[in-house]
Amino acid sequence: RPGWACALLHYDELIPAELCRPGAPGAGPAEPLPLAPGWKRSRRELLQCLEGLLRALLTGAPLPGPAQPGWERFLRCCRREGLLEAAPGDGGAPARPLCLLLDDNFYYQSMRYEVYRLARKYSLGFCQLFLDCPLECCLQRNRLRSDPVPEQTIHLMARKIEMPDPKKNAWEQHSLILKSSDCISEENEQIIDLLATALQNPARPNEEDTEQKDTDRAICAASAVHQADQACRRVISQAMKDARDKNVLPSDMKSLAEELNKLKAEFLEDLRQGEALKTQNSDPATSIVSSFQHEATNVVNKYILK
Repeated sequence: RPGWACALLHYDELIPAELCRPGAPGAGPAEPLPLAPGWKRSRRELLQCLEGLLRALLTGAPLPGPAQPGWERFLRCCRREGLLEAAPGDGGAPARPLCLLLDDNFYYQSMRYEVYRLARKYSLGFCQLFLDCPLECCLQRNRLRSDPVPEQTIHLMARKIEMPDPKKNAWEQHSLILKSSDCISEENEQIIDLLATALQNPARPNEEDTEQKDTDRAICAASAVHQADQACRRVISQAMKDARDKNVLPSDMKSLAEELNKLKAEFLEDLRQGEALKTQNSDPATSIVSSFQHEATNVVNKYILK
């Protein structure tokens, strides 16, 4: 209605479907989708394609070619959405505002922060529309899909999803949370206002050396993950000893070890994804280990009380 050009970039279409199926190469037979290495790599490649498109639209730079992983799939989507026609032949920004809608779960704040960094780098508007949907409603909708995702993936995302928190993160200030269990057509004006506000207040590149700070945070994050991994291994070792002392059956011991190691992988992934957004005064590794120890005790008790 405001006369903007709009284009939808649907992640389910842009990320190879085979990576979304259990047992697929790169997805890993025993890992839920959010932890699959092939799936995460595809997300990084998609962002690289998006940055290549932004450079072309804003500066007239040449588009990435087939050497960029995932580009052909991304290119087909861009052509269908009319994105390449939005750039004048001599380069430069489109004649009218362009709204790119990135449609994905974006359940970690760090996933959304990567998009914000792109907006900041190119002085673009950035906003977030968070659809708050009850777990049971998500499960019901999933069962009606022609190709439903494993329900364990939805349960996992429901536990991990991080809502926008503008009080904690200034970069999330342009966010709108809507209940999505019902039709949201009556909220259209709020959505238009959100987009207009983001357009009028583009993110600005920081004058300080943000890249060096990001590098420093990454080093700290790697160190924290290593420390947490070692501590969680000790927790698992003690938990297995406790289970043996309580005469848990050998056949159950194997299942217990698998469950504890899977739980450890989930907790460490939480630490990897969220560490860059933590303040330096907090100790996320200690918090993760404490939470893991609590969950591990619950798992062991389940086998002891069988």
